[in-house]
Amino acid sequence: MNNTPLPQSHGSHVAWVDVLRIFACFLVVLAHCCDPFVGNASNDMFDFQCGAFWGSMVRPCVPLFAMISGVLLFPITGDTATFYSKRLKRILIPLVVWSLALPLMYYGYFSTGIQTSNPNIDMSTYTWQATLSKLYTFIFNFNYDTTPLWYLYMLAGIYLFMPIIGGWLNQASRKDIQLFLKLWVCSMCLPYVQMLAPFLGYEGNFGNMGILGVCDWNPYGTFYYFSGFMGYMVLAHYLVKYPLKWSWTKTLSVAGSLFLAGYAITLFGFLEIQKNFPGDAAKLEICWYFSGINVFMMTYAMFIVVQKIRISPNPFLTKVAALTFGIYLCHFVLVQCSYDLLIGIPLAAYVKIPLIAGVAFAISLALVWVLSLTRLTRKSIM
Repeated sequence: MNNTPLPQSHGSHVAWVDVLRIFACFLVVLAHCCDPFVGNASNDMFDFQCGAFWGSMVRPCVPLFAMISGVLLFPITGDTATFYSKRLKRILIPLVVWSLALPLMYYGYFSTGIQTSNPNIDMSTYTWQATLSKLYTFIFNFNYDTTPLWYLYMLAGIYLFMPIIGGWLNQASRKDIQLFLKLWVCSMCLPYVQMLAPFLGYEGNFGNMGILGVCDWNPYGTFYYFSGFMGYMVLAHYLVKYPLKWSWTKTLSVAGSLFLAGYAITLFGFLEIQKNFPGDAAKLEICWYFSGINVFMMTYAMFIVVQKIRISPNPFLTKVAALTFGIYLCHFVLVQCSYDLLIGIPLAAYVKIPLIAGVAFAISLALVWVLSLTRLTRKSIM
């Protein structure tokens, strides 16, 4: 067994993680810049295809963030109550602040009389009465204005479970972790099994089309407890504890093959589903699932390449990386502003999308840097 001390041990700094964090954050911004183009399928199929091209490529964005958490937080030291107090506080304060701030920012923006061609925007939801409702219903779930905050709800649940699985990881053998990861990979195939089951004669259970025990009175199927983002965190811990001893040639060969295969499934699957089930958002999302086998292939490829990069700590990269959580929290409304600003320029959609993303990322970075200058606002972004 490899007993080399983990480079993510608390108090140390890992430069390649800074690069990965900035990269993943930009991919998130780019992903949301694709939404208006993907939503325009009924009016402009070329826009839809451009959105699908970029949107499929950046699906590893959130899984990479989950893997970064696995690198930085495992192994867990100290008692569970202390972990909960420290980690949940860093989630709940930003969740409350931005659940209030984003709807108000959207309301203020559209109150200026700005009109948008974004097909995802319903202007009737930006009255003061509708905005007021958003300011308290966030206790139940996120809304359109706070779309990126879905990750915080999920992350809070992951944090609740981390001390438990962290205790297991502290004593698990390499083979134990490998077995967990194999079961987790199996769970990533289930969305496709469920989608294909009706073609093999499966008619569901009392109208519910779930599989492996899922029905109206039980949403927890066979692989439920091995599914989701926790697997990405465990995978990251495993790859740091037992790093691949591959040459650059082998790393790039394997990573390139996995990424291209995963991307092909993601893109062409997405286009095919739109062709056969036009406008069915639920089915479209299947190929874009963060915990789908195809997105896993792309995420794994990106992670092992960045992990292999040898880079010295850089103060600028470290500062920007520290601001990425804030960029994630505030960027969504700034994507909307950047879209409205640039949508009219005479460029093809496949060029506009990364351009909008670059502008939105830069504005978000500037805003978050300003917020980081005072102690009071710093708590909402870091």
